[in-house]
Amino acid sequence: MIPKFLIEKLEGQYGEELSKKVIEGYSVERKVTFRVNTLKSNKDKVEKVLNENGIVYKKVPFYEDAFIIENVRENKIRELDIYKNGEIYLQSLSSMLPPIILKPKEDLDILDMAAAPGGKTTQIAALVGNKARITAVEMNKIRAEKLKYNLEKQGATCVYVMEQDARRIDDFFSFDEILLDAPCSGSGTLNIKDSKLEKTFTKELIKKSVKSQTALLRKAINILKKGSEMVYSTCSILQEENENIIENILKTNKVEIVDIDFKEISELPKLPTKIEGTLCVMPNEEYEGFFVAKLKKL
Repeated sequence: MIPKFLIEKLEGQYGEELSKKVIEGYSVERKVTFRVNTLKSNKDKVEKVLNENGIVYKKVPFYEDAFIIENVRENKIRELDIYKNGEIYLQSLSSMLPPIILKPKEDLDILDMAAAPGGKTTQIAALVGNKARITAVEMNKIRAEKLKYNLEKQGATCVYVMEQDARRIDDFFSFDEILLDAPCSGSGTLNIKDSKLEKTFTKELIKKSVKSQTALLRKAINILKKGSEMVYSTCSILQEENENIIENILKTNKVEIVDIDFKEISELPKLPTKIEGTLCVMPNEEYEGFFVAKLKKL
């Protein structure tokens, strides 16, 4: 059951009609999605394997290496050798957006500030063909081990794992590109069939998330090189964790918004945002709720 305060927040932010659509998006079973790990395979090989196994799929407009599965669940995909060998990576479509929007380039120093379990880190490594210096930060030891496991399985050899609280990275570091997929309340990914939802999704969780997000973003801007770009993202659809955080950082006059604009953006299920050039994805049967902003350091 959705907490009453969240329904009130959604209606206050999006109005009654859009809020109903969001709540519908929480209640549907999301389709299985994955991307091809181009460090180990290619989409033609993966399509051949899917066809041979009677797995029905469709392609994704914004990402030629992503697949939406129409007729089986995750357990069937996990049985395939292409999964076991790390040739594909199970990942939500929405979480594939931040690395694509970052547009990582070869031969640069790239930071992934909240990296575990490694979906976006390995995606960045694939996008640059292992030809960049990627630092992946994770402070929790168990999650860091999971991150290392995924990096090895996916063949992401250009990644160094830093076991540290990203808020405390030394300011003598500097990076050409940063991805901050910040820890959040998860308001874009709720499962309303979860009987514990009212206990786990709380106002305190949102407040704690905002505090952490603010500190992480400030740190990111400190260690981003001047003239360079970063992406801030969350799997939340609440303004407190998204536009409000970005508005506060814009007031420092250290960064400016870079418009998120690619030709397939119109095909995404979008929610309105307070800041022009940012993106908020509405949860539905194919997408999780997700917010993305791109910033350039002045």
